[in-house]
Amino acid sequence: MVQPSTFLVLGATGATGKHFTAQALADGHRVRALVRTPAKLASNSERLEVVHGSITDPIDTDALVAGVEYVVVMLGDKAVQRHAKINTAFMRRLIPAMRRQGVRRILYQAGGLSRPYGGHLSPSLWLIRNTIARSFIGQHLDNEAVMAFLATEANDLEWIVHRAGIYSDGPSKGSLQRSKRKFSVATFRDCSDYNYRTVTDSTAVHTADLSHYD
Repeated sequence: MVQPSTFLVLGATGATGKHFTAQALADGHRVRALVRTPAKLASNSERLEVVHGSITDPIDTDALVAGVEYVVVMLGDKAVQRHAKINTAFMRRLIPAMRRQGVRRILYQAGGLSRPYGGHLSPSLWLIRNTIARSFIGQHLDNEAVMAFLATEANDLEWIVHRAGIYSDGPSKGSLQRSKRKFSVATFRDCSDYNYRTVTDSTAVHTADLSHYD
């Protein structure tokens, strides 16, 4: 029997977050979800705690993280991130709150086309980023700022970054595995499953890896 944990899920109504929330609840865990539109949450489980708000609101980050074991961040707003690094700004508020509340583990979902701190993209991924995925540049830059912040100012915490290749909400295509070089375009469901497995994997701490299908 798996010991129940409490997850703080940021992006619980998003394409990946909705699958993560459903899986955690189905396995008997508790989920605290920060959401702008609570009506979008499909579950009415008694183990689901809904906090109404947005990362751009002046919310109490200490209250948000108090009592949770794992923080899972699956956020993205393409339109807003064209002009502002909203995820980075929020992480700069969230990480100090985690320290104050004794919360150690956080998983941040970035994109596979976001360059890891101190690393680089393969020529093929760089070409895709600057051609067909050019409209997402704001999100890439925000993700890169988050990864730089975690790597340079938050190494006292157990951060994990998943640089995901998210594409569609279709059925599962298999189980994603962690890799420094291999990259697969995956379904939201499979990215969620990867996040769910990886957030509790101590070998993934302080990595910003890609994911791929075997």
